[in-house]
Amino acid sequence: MEHEMTENTLFGYQATALTAGQNDAVYVFPEADGEVRMHYYSVFPGIALVYEDVHSHMCNFRRRISDHIFEIHHCREGRLEGSAQNDLFYMGPGDLSVCRPKDGAHAIHYPLHHYHGITVIIDVEQAPHCLSCFLADVNVQPKTLMQKFCQNSEVFVARSMPSIAHVFEELYSVPDSIRTGYLKVKILELMLFLSSIDVRTDEFSNRCFSNTQKVLAENVAGYLMEHMDEKITLEQLCEIFHVSGTQIKSSVKGVFGVSLYHLIRIQKMQSAAKLLQETDMTILEIAGCHGYDNPSKFAGAFKAVVGVTPKEFRNMPIPLENIFS
Repeated sequence: MEHEMTENTLFGYQATALTAGQNDAVYVFPEADGEVRMHYYSVFPGIALVYEDVHSHMCNFRRRISDHIFEIHHCREGRLEGSAQNDLFYMGPGDLSVCRPKDGAHAIHYPLHHYHGITVIIDVEQAPHCLSCFLADVNVQPKTLMQKFCQNSEVFVARSMPSIAHVFEELYSVPDSIRTGYLKVKILELMLFLSSIDVRTDEFSNRCFSNTQKVLAENVAGYLMEHMDEKITLEQLCEIFHVSGTQIKSSVKGVFGVSLYHLIRIQKMQSAAKLLQETDMTILEIAGCHGYDNPSKFAGAFKAVVGVTPKEFRNMPIPLENIFS
């Protein structure tokens, strides 16, 4: 069955609607190199909550945006790359950001090829002027929040902390029977939480990275992918890319959210998992293809990343898009 390209008229997305109910809809985005699925829930007039499930490296979004829309993002798993003026910022597990979305066609990148999170979209012209109309003690104005977080810069990023987790974590396991009312309560809680944040405090960090750092990190990752059977050292990478070890380590950590050592291990185990599922190669042969001459060390590294041994993984295959969440 073919689905037509539609537009969420309130928030400007152009996407393919899979399902559409009275207060919710599921959209997919064809212009991705994998699967990008979003489940929209209309919570209040002008306010929607979106669950994002991504198994893709990149997606092109097309949106028509007005000046009175802003978004609140929370990352549960994976990693998201966004742009702020001339630089890039990255969101990892537990991070929160507040920003104004871009108008027109633009690409969003997911460095780890998967991302799961929540976005709250607010149109301050259509949302209630003050949320106290729903709960008297929530004296919060959406327009004031937008001015607070988005006036002097395109994006505000708060790094993972218990107070953010407290607001969002329960939203990922809401029973359908109470979802409508529960989302309303949590949106009010989120607005109240944001109103209490002092954007000047040092604990809230908006650390950006340059495109040069992104290119270096991606080139290093690409080189490591092409030399899976070798044990590449940091010193070798410095000679190959003519930069310091500090530059390589900071760029990799900034873009992928893991150390160089962990990036190498994750890439190797992703490749090994694919061979375990799709070929009849022995575990010893697969270990050798990834630079391991000791099968027990390979099994230990595989279990540390995937959660099961290579033998268990082959006998109980898990979808590849789920094992590195």
